[in-house]
Amino acid sequence: MALIGAVFAAPLPARSDGATQISGIGTYIGSGACTDLPASYTYIMTGDLAGCVYASVESGRCTQGGAYFETGTETFVGVYNGQPGTFRTNYVFTATYRDCPNFVGEIAGRCQHPIAAGSGTGVFESVRGRYDMMDDVETGNFPFRGHLQF
Repeated sequence: MALIGAVFAAPLPARSDGATQISGIGTYIGSGACTDLPASYTYIMTGDLAGCVYASVESGRCTQGGAYFETGTETFVGVYNGQPGTFRTNYVFTATYRDCPNFVGEIAGRCQHPIAAGSGTGVFESVRGRYDMMDDVETGNFPFRGHLQF
């Protein structure tokens, strides 16, 4: 077990294509925080990316069986390695709910967030990459993993 802990505690390496792996946790926030940009909803990210994410839903639909499909754009405003910057993503979110029209009883959810080309500022200028999230329906947060290439 000590070896497993050491492996997960080690810093994430650069990939062979020059990309750096990133990870952390996303969490929905209450009112009063992350209010700088208009958004359908906001959440915070902690970990390798730390800051606010402003999501704008472009489309969303439920099926009779409880499957949900959503697309939209996001703006991340925060820091990476202590340096500030922003970037945009074009995301896709899929989930299943017990009561999809009312977003009640999430069973599973995941989303992909490819970074929009040329959208980075500050530390993220010219960045490429993506991060993916998988909802933890027990804790209510959504761990993320991905890669950035500068």
